[in-house]
Amino acid sequence: MASPQILHIAGWTQCGFYRRASSVLSSLALLFPTKIQVVDHDMGERSDYRGWLIEGGFRDKFSDTRANSHSASPFVWFGESKSIDDPPKDYLGGHDDTLAWCRALLTPADAPMSEATELMVDDGHTADHSYDYDLVVIGGGSGGMAAAKEAAGFGAKVACLDFVKPSPQGTTWGLGGTCVNVGCIPKKLMHQGAIIKEGIHLDAEAFGISVGESKADGPNEVITEHSWETMRENVINYIRGLNFKYRVKLREKSVTYLNKLGKFVDTHTLECTDKKGRVSQITSSRFLVAVGGRPTPLDCEGGELAISSDDIFSREKSPGKTLCVGASYISLECAGFLAGIGLDVTVAVRSILLRGFDRECADMIGDYMEDHGIKFKKQNLPKKLEKIDGDRIQVTFTDDTVDVFDTVLVAIGRQADTDKLGLENVGIEVNPKNKKIYTKLEQTSCPNIYAVGDVMEGCPELTPVAIQAGLFLARRLFNGATEPLDYQNICTTVFTPIEYATVGLSEDDAIDKFGAENIEVYHSSFMPLEWSLSNGRSGHNAFTKVIVDKSPEENVLGI
Repeated sequence: MASPQILHIAGWTQCGFYRRASSVLSSLALLFPTKIQVVDHDMGERSDYRGWLIEGGFRDKFSDTRANSHSASPFVWFGESKSIDDPPKDYLGGHDDTLAWCRALLTPADAPMSEATELMVDDGHTADHSYDYDLVVIGGGSGGMAAAKEAAGFGAKVACLDFVKPSPQGTTWGLGGTCVNVGCIPKKLMHQGAIIKEGIHLDAEAFGISVGESKADGPNEVITEHSWETMRENVINYIRGLNFKYRVKLREKSVTYLNKLGKFVDTHTLECTDKKGRVSQITSSRFLVAVGGRPTPLDCEGGELAISSDDIFSREKSPGKTLCVGASYISLECAGFLAGIGLDVTVAVRSILLRGFDRECADMIGDYMEDHGIKFKKQNLPKKLEKIDGDRIQVTFTDDTVDVFDTVLVAIGRQADTDKLGLENVGIEVNPKNKKIYTKLEQTSCPNIYAVGDVMEGCPELTPVAIQAGLFLARRLFNGATEPLDYQNICTTVFTPIEYATVGLSEDDAIDKFGAENIEVYHSSFMPLEWSLSNGRSGHNAFTKVIVDKSPEENVLGI
């Protein structure tokens, strides 16, 4: 019988990563005493641990260059004996590599206990480089901040640049990126406002709740008034609180915050321009581009009169009668909450709703929105915008019909905000259609420059994805991890008036990939319990669909 492998793990007492990895290894040693033995070295304080690992030179005993630059806790290696003083055998890694090794140990069949098969290109980073920073993050959105704080937690010297270029309408915002300031957060809060108003109208009476007064004539109807100004002020104040908290979090993690616009001079030098136009330079061993994207403008005569999602949430006055241009989830979400608070809303659609999502579900969403008073101009787009009667906008459509609106909101797509980054100076090419950066494992064609989030070609434009990508990358760059982020089967929610969530393949995509004869679709319509008392809810049901393959296992392809 082969002797068990001897695994050593060292870390400092209060380190959560060390405690977790140690606990998992100890559990496996109890389950498989003939396969592994674990020797735990608790170093007490963080300074003692770093003194042993770095100043004491233990990491330099390994031929693996990853071990030589390892500075985080824990440090895990294979040994010939249980003594920490005997020569070590092989370096395993940190927290992530250790858990990956444990998972591989429990994997059936002959799965090798090894690192990720795909490795990043060596970016030339060394612990004793002479640059100002180990990592400079360009972009203070969710992904960039997550990476900056995680890297700093592993001992890296990190700076984070964030500079908001005003929208064409002059709108600016604070630290936190699109999601926090002009995306997910204000959108979800205003969507919630619409849900509350709808619930009062449709559900309150059935649940015995009296709100306001009813009309004297006609059917019994609750009268509600909505104050855009109050909602806007409360939403903006909440977001300002988040902006402040993010600044505090960066400071607590010892990340240098620079409110400056960055442009590459060369592969290790960044030109930084502040809001007063003053220019300086910083250098870094590594860079991470996380600048996200900005809305695509409306390309027609008078298109500059339209606003975008960058502007809608901070408008001082109610948008009034609104035209939403586009069939994207951003357009439909905005149309939904604007109509939900009582505004007159029209959506101009070039082709189909929610391209890329399940067609049956997208059509149901459109029907629901139409039944809730939202008008659709299908196969129609604006071809001319002009101001009339002061600030009102007259819109001429491609079918030559004309209507007048208080606000025109365009949401026809987004482009990566890479124009002024100086990528041409470092040999990085972008997709000419959307200006996104091509990457492999978040690494660009310039090995020491990385990208995460909406700026990356092929990446789902979702905040949680950007956050996880930033965390995974920081762990690989500064904690010896090798596990990349898996971009498959990521859940998505669309906050239209009837909310829609999905994961995996749509029915259409499953048919394209596997053939209609090889899939089975299970579906069900049902009345949600919370709707069951309200007569006003009787026109629509909830709906769920599960797509599986026809193998004996009936593997789920999409939900």
